[in-house]
Amino acid sequence: MKHSLNQKQVSAIYGIVILFCFLPFISPAIALVMGLILSMLGLKYNKITKYTSLALQTSIVLMGFGMNLNQVVSASKTGFVDTAISVVLVMSVGFLLTKLLHVDPKIGTLISAGTAICGGSAIAAISSVINPKSSQISFSLVVVFILNGIALIISPAIGHYFNLSQEVFGTWAAIAIHDTSSVVGAGATYGTEALEVATTVKLIRALWIIPLSIVIALAQKDKKNGKIKIPWFIGLFVASIIIAYLLPSGQILFNNLNWLGKRGMVIAIFLIGSNISLAEAKSAGFRSFALGILLWILVGTVSFIALTAHF
Repeated sequence: MKHSLNQKQVSAIYGIVILFCFLPFISPAIALVMGLILSMLGLKYNKITKYTSLALQTSIVLMGFGMNLNQVVSASKTGFVDTAISVVLVMSVGFLLTKLLHVDPKIGTLISAGTAICGGSAIAAISSVINPKSSQISFSLVVVFILNGIALIISPAIGHYFNLSQEVFGTWAAIAIHDTSSVVGAGATYGTEALEVATTVKLIRALWIIPLSIVIALAQKDKKNGKIKIPWFIGLFVASIIIAYLLPSGQILFNNLNWLGKRGMVIAIFLIGSNISLAEAKSAGFRSFALGILLWILVGTVSFIALTAHF
C-alpha cells in the first residue's frame, strides 16, 4: 500500500525517525526494519538517501575515536593469529560459494565480509568501496542480522552444554558471532572473564576492516579506465584511532564522537532500508541466504573445533 504524501510531509517523517535513531534502544536491526517499512509504504525521500554512503563513511571514522590503541596493540599479541585465520578462511570460502551458488558477486562479498569481521559495520565499510545497490546492502544486512540474533541466543547455551571455559567461550564468541554488540552480550551472559576475552578478540577482528577494504578496493578496480577506487575513509579511520591515543586529554570529546559515529551508523542503515526495492530484494533469492547460513555454520564449527582441541 502506498500513500500520496508530498516530499515535505515525507521529509518530516524521515526527520522524526532519524531523531528516534539517536535513542539507545534503537539498534541497527531495528533501524533497518523501520527503513524497510517506509519503503514498503512507498515513502521515499530522495534528497537525503543520496548521502547514505557519506553517512556510512563518516560514522566509521568517528567510531575510530572510541578504539584504544594500547588495547589494540595488546590484543594483537593474543588474538591476531586466530582472527587472521578466520577472516581469510571465511572470505576464501565465501568467494567459492558465491561462484558455486551463483550469488550476485556484490551480495556475496558483503555477506562474506559481514560474517568474517563484524556484521553490519563491515558491510557498511565494504559497501562504501564496491558501491552496491541499496537492495544488495539491505539483503546482506538482513541475512547477517538474523543469523547474528540466533547466535546471540544459542551460543551461551552451547558453551554451557560443552562446559567451555570462560577463556575458550570468549574467544569463540568473538570469532563466531557477527556483530560487536551481540559478542559483548553473549560474553556478559557467560561470565566476566568471557566478556573481557570476547571484547578483546573482537577488537582485533574489527580491525580487519582496514586491510580487507584495501584488498577489495584493489580487486574491484574500475574496468573501464583501470583506476582503483582508494577507500580514503579507512585512512581517516586509522588517523582517528591515533589521534585519540596521542591526545588523552580529549577523552571526553572522543567518547562523544564515538557515540555520534555509532548513532550515525544506525541512521545510515535506516536510510539503506528506506531506499530498498522489494522487487530487487526478492531477486537476491534463497541462494544468497544459503550463502550466509553456510558461512555462519562454517566459522562457528571450525573455530569451535580448533579452540576446544587447542585448549
